[in-house]
Amino acid sequence: MSEHSKREAAREAIERAVQPVAETRELLHRDGELKPGLGKISGVIALSLGFLCLLAVVAFHFPQYLTTPDLRHKYSVDVLRQVLLVGLLVAGGMSLGNVILGRQRNLNIMAFLLVIAAVALGGSRVPVGEFPDHTPYIGLDWFILDLLGSTLIFVVIEKLFPLYKGQAIFRKEWQTDLKHFAVNHFIVGLALLTVNFLLHHLFGWLVSSHFQQTVRDIPFLPQLLLCVLVADLAQYWTHRAYHEVPFLWRFHAVHHSVKTMDWLAGSRQHMLELIFTRVCVLAPLYILGFSEAAMNGYILIVGFQAVFNHANVHLPWGPLKYVLVTPDFHHWHHASDDEAIDKNYAAHYAFLDYLFGTAVKSKNKFPERYGVVGDYMPDGFVKQQLFPFRGKQADDNPAA
Repeated sequence: MSEHSKREAAREAIERAVQPVAETRELLHRDGELKPGLGKISGVIALSLGFLCLLAVVAFHFPQYLTTPDLRHKYSVDVLRQVLLVGLLVAGGMSLGNVILGRQRNLNIMAFLLVIAAVALGGSRVPVGEFPDHTPYIGLDWFILDLLGSTLIFVVIEKLFPLYKGQAIFRKEWQTDLKHFAVNHFIVGLALLTVNFLLHHLFGWLVSSHFQQTVRDIPFLPQLLLCVLVADLAQYWTHRAYHEVPFLWRFHAVHHSVKTMDWLAGSRQHMLELIFTRVCVLAPLYILGFSEAAMNGYILIVGFQAVFNHANVHLPWGPLKYVLVTPDFHHWHHASDDEAIDKNYAAHYAFLDYLFGTAVKSKNKFPERYGVVGDYMPDGFVKQQLFPFRGKQADDNPAA
């Protein structure tokens, strides 16, 4: 074989080797509906599961730096190992089956390689010994569990009860919102540390142990409902300030720039807004001293509603729509229709907006369009984080 032929053969071999990576990268930059029967849906599932399994194995290797202390104290390591093993088997089986059948070979080869890498690093058998508990960390475990759980729950709900039936799972700008989702989870340690520091130093002087004990003595259910009400009152006025104060609007406009509503849309949020809002909402709860059980209940409620109320979901709510915040109610808050501007601020109790005169009044059943008026927000996570610090421009008008 001549030298030229050898070079050509080597070049072709390299191109074939990198083709799965290149094709997968190209796929991740696309949007639109996935057609069934071509192996792409199962390939995407296998790729996603393989990637999450690989991240989980890495988290098993470095739990002191990659897992959230509040969560790892409650984990059953044996259960997590079983879940990881099932994930590896499903991802490996799907991808290998598609490769054998010749369906989306490059995508599924990439998925299978991720599974192989996870297994090579120890898979579900990575030993976990003793490790220090007070180290800096990023919430990789929280990202994995929340992404997996949210996808399994909310994608199914959206497909069963869609508001917009033709809306694709991989809609436009989903990549940007997934980056917001990931970063917000990874910085959970820094965010909690910052929020706790600010709460104790700004509001610690207001704490009264006697009054807090009185609050803790309230039975669980009414205490939980009161906790949610106090949080939502704080959320309402903080949220309203974001809309009515031009400087604050520049941060909140990032959240409102979403033009397609689904379970991932609520993740688009400026990091400073995330911290500031948590301080404002948690401050009264910290001062009043609600019990741990009530706070845990509130965290579950706010975690669910924050995702569900942005979802592409429509259900017959009946009179409940005047009491609780639903996707129908919160979608109007994100609308750029004239009658929706600066309305529907509540996060949990819809009656607060009716009480304060900020509930949407419209003849239309659903909004016609979403996003900021003028569509001036750039796409991309980094650009959106830098947006509030750009020079003063016409988009300082705090209208959604």
